[in-house]
Amino acid sequence: MGLFCLLWVPLFYFLRRALAPRGGGGSVWALILGSAVVVAQFFAGPFVEPGAFGPYRWASGFVDVVSGPVLVPLILYLLFVEMGLVSAKSDYAAFALLWLVPLSAFRAMDWISPPAPHSLVLVPVLWTSLAVGIPEAFAFAKRNARLAAPAALAMLALPFAAATSWWAFYSHRPAAGFLFLAASAAPMLASLAASFAALLRGRCAPAPAAEAPGGPGPEFAEAEHSALPEQGLVLSGQGPVPPETGRAPPGPEEGGGGGEG
Repeated sequence: MGLFCLLWVPLFYFLRRALAPRGGGGSVWALILGSAVVVAQFFAGPFVEPGAFGPYRWASGFVDVVSGPVLVPLILYLLFVEMGLVSAKSDYAAFALLWLVPLSAFRAMDWISPPAPHSLVLVPVLWTSLAVGIPEAFAFAKRNARLAAPAALAMLALPFAAATSWWAFYSHRPAAGFLFLAASAAPMLASLAASFAALLRGRCAPAPAAEAPGGPGPEFAEAEHSALPEQGLVLSGQGPVPPETGRAPPGPEEGGGGGEG
């Protein structure tokens, strides 16, 4: 389980890049800033003191465990875009996923002793769900003006659903945990399915036939020649030329009879 927590985020990043290669797939600054935040959090401790099973435990999961680590890079990257430091067409999800790689390594060592199975397996999946689902919901709202309001509400509800899923599993309520997990992962799964379908369509589409730079090939010339009518060519003053020989028939001055004796 510790290995899953360590490798899930980077492997998911490469899987997403393989399905939908896009420009600006993250940045080395995401790794650097994510590492700096992990070091700061290690010395500062949690922002919200966790309680037993009540609202304090949910708030701790929202801020320090599940939603906060994903919202920070997304909001920071949005500020970078507004300030003109990066392109507006950059990939928010790729930046957030790279940001989470150092945190995955830190949490894999932190949660392994004592072991916390629900955190080691569930939290990385929730991280990737939010890192991909929130930007996808934002892009869907921009593409579809009529559905902008529901998409915005879904985008705002995803962090709360992810934190509630973690809290439900922690409180031994697996039915509610799976329900909120499905709601949190739905946009991410839809994005992966769309990327996979687009990849299959691109590979199955027939390639257009390219014409040679020097004109049509010999097959086209042969077909065009065979379509011409079988008739002789007329030369000036010599009559039709038989197509078999390509020569004009002999005239009266050439041999072949009719000469003066």
